[in-house]
Amino acid sequence: MTHPGTLVLIMAVAVLAPLVAYRVGRWVRVPLVVVEIGLGIVIGPSLLGWAESDQVVDTLADLGLSMLIFLAGYEIDFAAVRGDTLRRALWAWPVSLAAGIGLAFLVSGGEVFEAFVIGTALTSTALGVVLPLLRDRGDLHGRFGTVTSAFGAVGEFGPVVAVALLLSGRRPAESAALLAAFGAVTAVAVFWALRPKPAWFTRLTERTLHSSGQFAVRFVMLLLACMLGLAQVFGLDVLLGAFAAGVVTRLVLHGSTPGSSTEIMHRVEAMGFGFLVPLFYVVTGIEFDLDALLDDPGALLLVPVFLLLFLAVRGIPAYVFAPRDLSRADRLALALFSSTCLPLVVAITTIGVDQKLLGTDRAAALVAAALVSVLALPLLATRLRPRPPSAETPHRTEREVRTAEESEAW
Repeated sequence: MTHPGTLVLIMAVAVLAPLVAYRVGRWVRVPLVVVEIGLGIVIGPSLLGWAESDQVVDTLADLGLSMLIFLAGYEIDFAAVRGDTLRRALWAWPVSLAAGIGLAFLVSGGEVFEAFVIGTALTSTALGVVLPLLRDRGDLHGRFGTVTSAFGAVGEFGPVVAVALLLSGRRPAESAALLAAFGAVTAVAVFWALRPKPAWFTRLTERTLHSSGQFAVRFVMLLLACMLGLAQVFGLDVLLGAFAAGVVTRLVLHGSTPGSSTEIMHRVEAMGFGFLVPLFYVVTGIEFDLDALLDDPGALLLVPVFLLLFLAVRGIPAYVFAPRDLSRADRLALALFSSTCLPLVVAITTIGVDQKLLGTDRAAALVAAALVSVLALPLLATRLRPRPPSAETPHRTEREVRTAEESEAW
């Protein structure tokens, strides 16, 4: 059972994190997730020993990761990224997977399953980290934001599929069959989402949006729970269900209540970014095995190696397959954003450690490299691309403009 002080301490850290990030931001911009994980490490067993994870906290953290992937799936506008942009992103990721597994095979000393774990982790993109940065800068709805969303979506979805096929513990043919069955059910859900909804659905959504009923928000949570449960029924990673739920939710809301979809998702985001997602990052810090990293010089040396591998495995294919209309600076920025990773690295290394396919020292080195990627690569990418002029950002909402102004005021 969770000690009541543990959850209070974790949420206190979640409240403290944006204060630290904004104050430090006067000198250097530090992504909020880095601060959350760093504070988690401080209060965790590796340093102060004030907090330890348990079953309840781990369950909430898993929900936070699912919410993060759900929100990333929701952000993808497939109508905007389809065509040549999506095809290029789809070509780039298998190249990344082949390169990642090949290089990981060398790093692991020929251990095949360890190479699968490391190689799959190397191919991920932290879309849930990248998209808020693009949105805050007014880049999200421009050409660069569309391309980055496409490459990031494939970098988020591809590793989840690879985990289902390579790390499920089943034969690949069996995993592929289950994955195909899940895809078929998801396709039915997408078809249903595209169909016109009855008039009562829209009326009830609008009538309860500002009341305690909150029909639409509850409906979104039901969709998420159903897709998570469906993934579990098929024996697949729940992150696959979370991503699919985000896609289906976008289709439902934009099709049935286009005028209210933004406000509905603001409320869902409030639950996610106000509670579950920061809890996931703080718990990631608490569970980070700092001793395994610091006690082994070899593991510590692997941190810059893995960071370079992230850039090589994800960055180079993204640069090569980037649409020709992007400038060289934009392609370099795309490569850096595509190489930014963290949530799936944490999830994949956790699976590897639990299945005894990956040692805790290498898992810690991978997560540490992913932390550095979140800290450094988006900063370098934004330095390569100046903030777009106001003429390029007509789609920024009043809420987004106000948030950006408040951030600068801090």
